[in-house]
Amino acid sequence: MHTLLGLRGIRFHSIVDGGANEGQFARWISTFFPLAHIYAFEPLPGPYAQLKAWARTRPGTVSTFNLALGESAKDVTMSLHIGHTSSSSLLEATRLNDAIYPETRQRSTVAVKQDALDDVLSRAPAPLEGEILVKLDVQGYEDRVIAGARRTLALARACILEVILDELYSGQAHFPDLVKSLSELGFRYAGNLEQHYAADGHVIFLDAVFVRDAHQATLTQAQ
Repeated sequence: MHTLLGLRGIRFHSIVDGGANEGQFARWISTFFPLAHIYAFEPLPGPYAQLKAWARTRPGTVSTFNLALGESAKDVTMSLHIGHTSSSSLLEATRLNDAIYPETRQRSTVAVKQDALDDVLSRAPAPLEGEILVKLDVQGYEDRVIAGARRTLALARACILEVILDELYSGQAHFPDLVKSLSELGFRYAGNLEQHYAADGHVIFLDAVFVRDAHQATLTQAQ
């Protein structure tokens, strides 16, 4: 874990945090890459306020966006898990989700803005530079986010993806399809940073790492 499956040896200059919530990942990853500029996306007003407050303590190094990520720009309705906001999703939770995580059963809906990562970053005042790390934690919506982020991912050196194996959300993305999509973009699966287990020992969800080798990344960025 201390090597981040080899990622710690890469000098990342730009880190994209999709599904930032209150900034938990951003705070953690910044301890490894304190000089990297973080682009953090969070659609929910409450968590975004906490994220923005933390960003103010790091002037010039964190850009925040009160947006959901997806394949295009539009108004969407998000399912807000009141007691556990980090599991909120643009997809509806299943009965299995409620059985495994009863703390998520109290829910409401909230209107949020969605946009494609590629389009948002093309307008960002601080452009992506150097080696790029993309992290996506979007509760089953990963395939839609990837569809709107292909240009960004084509330039990235690595991607950390939360992947749900149990059917926790209706219409969620599946691991084999995500591996295929990222493989087409030049990434290879490099292992899991973490795995989260059910009572019987099977894995419910995991944080998968995908990387591209340095030579290929250099060629892609030069194109």
